[in-house]
Amino acid sequence: MVATSQPALRRAGRIAVAVLVVFALVAVGFLVWANAVMMGDREAALHVWRDPRVSVRDVGDAVELAPTGHASGDGLVFIPGAKVDPYAYLYKLSATVAETGLTVLITKPTLNLAFFDQRPLSEFTRHVPEVQRWYVGGHSLGGVRACQLADDPAVSGLVLFGSYCANDLSKSHLRTLSISGTHDGLSTPEKIRDTRDLLPPDATMIAVPGMNHAQFGDYGPQPGDNPSAISDDRARAAVTASLESFFRP
Repeated sequence: MVATSQPALRRAGRIAVAVLVVFALVAVGFLVWANAVMMGDREAALHVWRDPRVSVRDVGDAVELAPTGHASGDGLVFIPGAKVDPYAYLYKLSATVAETGLTVLITKPTLNLAFFDQRPLSEFTRHVPEVQRWYVGGHSLGGVRACQLADDPAVSGLVLFGSYCANDLSKSHLRTLSISGTHDGLSTPEKIRDTRDLLPPDATMIAVPGMNHAQFGDYGPQPGDNPSAISDDRARAAVTASLESFFRP
């Protein structure tokens, strides 16, 4: 048996330490990147907080947006896009909540990335036990995760904001609404078209002319997106009209 020399052991030790340091730096860098979220527009969020028709409540792992008047009994678990602050979706969703009585839970994904969040739907729906019929939805990467959660037998329908499915739901009986933007540079019209066959045949497909990817929330420009050709107010009106038609009792 050949004994390992001391210099060789020292070299192996130095290599092991160097590898650990590299892994640690990568892990720290990833955590810093994941936690550098795209914050919501303050004025848009304040508008919702001041709206007497809706209430906002932080329930720990989600933000609840509820009507202060009659609740319809419908609820939507909504998953944000990658690294987008949950509060950035309050303004785009608030008018629908006020007009239809829908209750919305905007989740806080693990590490701000939906594909790391493997919590079941029941982890969120437990916050509002009075809801009778649940829908699941999301924006961008959050929509991809929503498609996975749509297999839950408690789910009645699916709502996609600038997103598409990676799993096949074409044989399901889910009520489905897909809202996309013709100027979306990330979930492009081509991607929406190419994945259409993964949705139920009777899915409602709405493409908003001039709307881009970031206009599904209120968090400012997003890298890789195209410039929008409509105002944020017009984008919100289009999203609200689509949601109200889908959720109106």
